[in-house]
Amino acid sequence: MTRQEMIAQLESHSGKWDICIIGGGATGLGAAVDAASRGFKTILLEQYDFAKATSSRSTKLVHGGVRYLQQGNIKLVLEALKERGILKNNAPHLVKNQSFIVPNYKWWEGPFYGIGLKVYDWMSGRLGLGPSQFLTKEETLEKAPTLDADGLRGSVLYHDGQFDDARLAINLAATAAENGCTLINYCKATNLIKQDNLVTGVHARDILNEIDYTIKAKAVINASGVFTDFVLKMDDEQNEDIIAPSQGVHIVLDKEFLPGDAAIMVPHTDDGRVLFAVPWHNKIIIGTTDTPIDEHQEKLLAEPIALDEEIDFILHQISKYLTHTPTRKNIKSVFAGLRPLVKGSSKKTAELSRDHLITVSGSGLITITGGKWTTYRRMAEDVVNTAIKKANLENKACITESLKIHGAKQITDFNKALYYYGSDKEKIKSLIEKNNSLSELIHPNLAYVKAEVVWAVQNEMCMTVEDFLARRTRALLLDANAAIECAPAVASLMSKEMNKEETWAAKQVAAFKEVAGNYLPKHVS
Repeated sequence: MTRQEMIAQLESHSGKWDICIIGGGATGLGAAVDAASRGFKTILLEQYDFAKATSSRSTKLVHGGVRYLQQGNIKLVLEALKERGILKNNAPHLVKNQSFIVPNYKWWEGPFYGIGLKVYDWMSGRLGLGPSQFLTKEETLEKAPTLDADGLRGSVLYHDGQFDDARLAINLAATAAENGCTLINYCKATNLIKQDNLVTGVHARDILNEIDYTIKAKAVINASGVFTDFVLKMDDEQNEDIIAPSQGVHIVLDKEFLPGDAAIMVPHTDDGRVLFAVPWHNKIIIGTTDTPIDEHQEKLLAEPIALDEEIDFILHQISKYLTHTPTRKNIKSVFAGLRPLVKGSSKKTAELSRDHLITVSGSGLITITGGKWTTYRRMAEDVVNTAIKKANLENKACITESLKIHGAKQITDFNKALYYYGSDKEKIKSLIEKNNSLSELIHPNLAYVKAEVVWAVQNEMCMTVEDFLARRTRALLLDANAAIECAPAVASLMSKEMNKEETWAAKQVAAFKEVAGNYLPKHVS
């Protein structure tokens, strides 16, 4: 899967595409897999890199949503639990069973959360990941030895899914490509094509090569997440905004703050959200916040920046539960993402629905927004069904419920090197066999080797140093300083592989450092 091949497919295509998708995050990529696997001639346009914005900045959970169960949204939880099971079956190299501990410090918390999580188990049905259970204080501290023991009565342990969001996005892109879809990153939809006030395609610009394209399509799907309102205004400048962006921030700490395999779930923080501390790639991710964002600048939507008060909030909340209190100097990285919540009557974004919304404008533009990673497949099925109906396409059945995602391979040890490549792991090892220097780490504090750089350029449409360090690998999220330090080496490898001049590498390093600086708290950078 190379960008050159995708551009060639675009340029050689004559006539109309069946479906054109704007947006290469979870929703757009899911729709691309669905549409292409049904046999529709499909093209996807992403103005940045795949999963650049919201879809690479999640809490890394594939879950039913304990918070939504508390709110009484049974329908959403049932759907999400079913999709959790389907995703684990279809991408077993990226989705794993994660145990969570809900610590109990008050007498009523054990029975209250225990009953709720037993309901959660029951709702999971045959796709459940394991039964919840009550743990004594001693059993709890055995699994989470750094949990504050003062006043601890015990805990409830339950199971949910955990994954690598950006890696899943890249594998979805590969799955769509294998089914005949054309996907192009760094290709921005600049306007809609209309005939008799009906949308008949998209004007697009290849940002990297500075070439404009006219793409005719029977159906156009707006799956642009936090950028949804920008596309809606291409359709009609008078369209009211339907997105209420909410910023969620996570901090990343070394594993010593929560050794062991269990995660911690705090069911109620000061702002009414759930707080998670989750093991991930041998680090701990802690989050998230919920901050309404009014800013509609495209640059800030693509690269949101954590606020000082959000970082302080997370540190304060988690310090109530850990014996070792983390400070800013312990933060390896901090990342922010925006939830594309659908506007509602509530003034609190934490209460806005994560249900997805599909609308069809008078011009025929199909828009899908809302939702979450866990339900991306169901969202895709719904929006492609809508496109079939509105564009009078052949009514072909959805097959993604049992469609294996690229790389699918049963993993028995999620600590082994390169496990997240699944079936591609052997191909990366063969690169090392041909050139042993590619076995070298890109940085002593990061578990990534040089062969991964070569693989990403050759097979995963990796076009920039940021693409590699933020999304093809997760270096930037795991250790921002280390990512900054190895950027020149990565740029050198990429420029050689891409036949770029030295000036390209220097510009790439400078651009990456500008972005990466936002992943460190100010006084640490």
